[in-house]
Amino acid sequence: MRQSGKSPGLEKATHIRVAAPEDVEPLARLINAAFVVEQPFIEGQRIDPAGVRAYMEKGKFLLAEDSASLAGCIYVELRGERGYLGLLGVEPRRQGKGLGRQLMDAAENYFRAAGCRGIDLRIISPRTPLPTFYVHRGYTQTGTAPFAPDVPVKVPCHYILMSKQLSDS
Repeated sequence: MRQSGKSPGLEKATHIRVAAPEDVEPLARLINAAFVVEQPFIEGQRIDPAGVRAYMEKGKFLLAEDSASLAGCIYVELRGERGYLGLLGVEPRRQGKGLGRQLMDAAENYFRAAGCRGIDLRIISPRTPLPTFYVHRGYTQTGTAPFAPDVPVKVPCHYILMSKQLSDS
């Protein structure tokens, strides 16, 4: 899955590809850098290479890269007629330049091509700007769920569940 493109504000042309086994360690570093904003409420790093491998056993990571390096990622998993996405992360110096939207477009196109009728995601409650980002992309809040009990937190957290129906066009 190759997708070339240049979004407004992106300094270099990026392309999207599916992660390969050799991407595990750079991907873990990227996710941890992108999710440093969670350190006020979650203990430790977001993921390690073993965690990336575990995700890769169930789904795929779509990677955005340019001539310099890995710039962003998003996790996609097929769940019957629905897709699940998560771990949308952009290298901190490249945030705010449209790369997150480009990765979301790639994920949604991936799910459409797979015949999915909808997409689900979950965000952690202290990430207060995120619901607005997803609402602007057509997602609606569908409920909440308890936070993962095995993740050490500094403040009370829960998941906000969001979904989007995909059009047939």
